Amino acid sequence: MSAMKVGSEDKKKLIAASAFGLIALLYLVYTFVGGSSDTASTAAVQTAPSASTNVANPAAHVTARVTPSKLDPTLHPEGMLLTESLVYAGKGRNIFAPPGTPSGETKLAAIPKPIASPRFMPQTPVNTGPPPPPPINLRYFGNATRKDGVRQAFLLQGEDVFIAGKGDIVSRRYKIGEVSAHDVEVTDLTNNNTQHLPLIMQ
Repeated sequence: MSAMKVGSEDKKKLIAASAFGLIALLYLVYTFVGGSSDTASTAAVQTAPSASTNVANPAAHVTARVTPSKLDPTLHPEGMLLTESLVYAGKGRNIFAPPGTPSGETKLAAIPKPIASPRFMPQTPVNTGPPPPPPINLRYFGNATRKDGVRQAFLLQGEDVFIAGKGDIVSRRYKIGEVSAHDVEVTDLTNNNTQHLPLIMQ
């Protein structure tokens, strides 16, 4: 009876030891396997920025070293300047390029040239010579011949009627020249203008 009791107690100890060993084994597996996966993911996060940045740019090394564990709220002007100098160098399509142009090429629209405003050109005055003299304000409407053979002209100025021959002065302004049956020569003494007045029948 005591031997059976001793065997059952050993069996319980063996089961307890096996369970404890299994728990320890699971804990070790979880620690090593889980820790390695976390380490791998952390390494991937750390190396991800360096894969997407331009290696030729020195600022890429600065951004590669920035990890969540090294975040610092203090502003670093030198790091900001290097970050601003980064140039977009993606391998995909440039979303800023117009449709139909190759990636990376920017086709500028043609700017129309401004049309020059018309300039005001002053007209050159045409030399037409001196202005014509004013017309003589007399009308020749008839003539008559005196007994001595001198022909006289009948001249009308407004409502005034003048009878004058060669050499006479009419209205203190007009000097009478040759008188013929068809016209009379009259000289305006104010501007020395001589005109032939035709005979106008009433």
